[in-house]
Amino acid sequence: MKRIIIAGTGSGCGKTTVTCAVLAALRARGIAVSAFKCGPDYIDPGFHREVIGVPSRNLDSFFCDDDTIRYLLYENSRSADIAVIEGVMGFYDGVDGRGSAHSVSMITDTPAAVVIDCKGMSDSIGAVMKGFLEFRKPNNIAGFIFNRLPEKLSGLAERLCGEMGVRCFGFLPKTDFVIESRHLGLIMADEIDGIREKLASLASLAEKYMDIDGILSLPQRDIPPFTGPALPPPIAPAPVIAVARDRAFCFIYDDNIGLLRRLGCEIRYFSPLEDESLPEDADGLILSGGYPELYGERLSANAAMLGDIRDRIAAGMPTIAECGGFMYLHDTFEDMNGKAWNGAGVIHGAAYRTDRLRRFGYVTLRAEKDGMICPAGSSVKAHEFHYFDSSDCGSDMTAVKADGRSWPCVHASGSLYAGFPHIYFYSDPSAAVRFAERCAEYAKRRRGA
Repeated sequence: MKRIIIAGTGSGCGKTTVTCAVLAALRARGIAVSAFKCGPDYIDPGFHREVIGVPSRNLDSFFCDDDTIRYLLYENSRSADIAVIEGVMGFYDGVDGRGSAHSVSMITDTPAAVVIDCKGMSDSIGAVMKGFLEFRKPNNIAGFIFNRLPEKLSGLAERLCGEMGVRCFGFLPKTDFVIESRHLGLIMADEIDGIREKLASLASLAEKYMDIDGILSLPQRDIPPFTGPALPPPIAPAPVIAVARDRAFCFIYDDNIGLLRRLGCEIRYFSPLEDESLPEDADGLILSGGYPELYGERLSANAAMLGDIRDRIAAGMPTIAECGGFMYLHDTFEDMNGKAWNGAGVIHGAAYRTDRLRRFGYVTLRAEKDGMICPAGSSVKAHEFHYFDSSDCGSDMTAVKADGRSWPCVHASGSLYAGFPHIYFYSDPSAAVRFAERCAEYAKRRRGA
């Protein structure tokens, strides 16, 4: 199985646009493709899904050990001819050597094409190239893709690549395909009008200006089969887990869902925006992150759903509520204009907007008491990215950054994990096992009533 990482010089250089262009061109050729995103991002995989029509997965070397990274790449690319992996931030950016596109490239022995935003540059493009090639070795950089490069400078790009002994995978001229941003990053793929037509146009540009054949012909070693982390047999009775999924709650790791299914769980998606109650047979609840602040009035007006969630959690239904889902559980939560709306009333406090990014990046959560996800004294890795804050963030866990900073967070009990940090189950599958087991225990009590 062939593979390539589309990395970049930094955030905003055009990695997502270039990745979508490559994916669209490959799909237009009838080539089976799998897609991945380095790091903990939820939004970029949504663009990949729009292009290839199947889930896009995360490969995060902060969350996962090397063998798990290799397993996830292998397992989710079995039917693909090529895997296209989008990088995160700049090629080398991570935490203590983990979490970067460079680390994923080395772990999976995947060649990388680095995207350079060429707007406002000519010969200086060479200085950027040389810096990335020589900054850290080995680095698996096979070549470069030049974004927003005027066609008249394409010869310069090819000459620079030749001088440095790497491949020129072509360029993309300035296009009308613009992915706008909001406070948590790019807007979601399904919010762009005419995205299918725009992706088809990108495919045409990629075929015209990029070396798709060169990407397909890159020499590389095959990935051997990996079995993945050991898991217990499927849990019985099979618990039904209700997962919030709509425009307000859309930050979901497909691998989390897949791991729960491997444990025997049945998944029922529901919409806090549209539905009036949770699925009747639900034994557990996941309130995903997302954008409740954009839909405050509609969410607050759905009093039936709010009441059902409040009553089910009070009755002991095992619940994970992350970031936006955590905000939704408050007595009130603010929208983007600072107006407060009624929430589910499980967390007795207010979630409110701030004027800056409150938390950003990887953390390790240390449990201060026994909880559904972690027993006291144990830890699990997580990620935070939010502008909103809470009058009661919780204190049952302590978030610790790599630089030593720490703060209390999370409401944790035998049936609840509620807080701003997002958890990726493959970083510690025992957290998923504990959650699934609690859901099965609840199912026994509920079904026996």
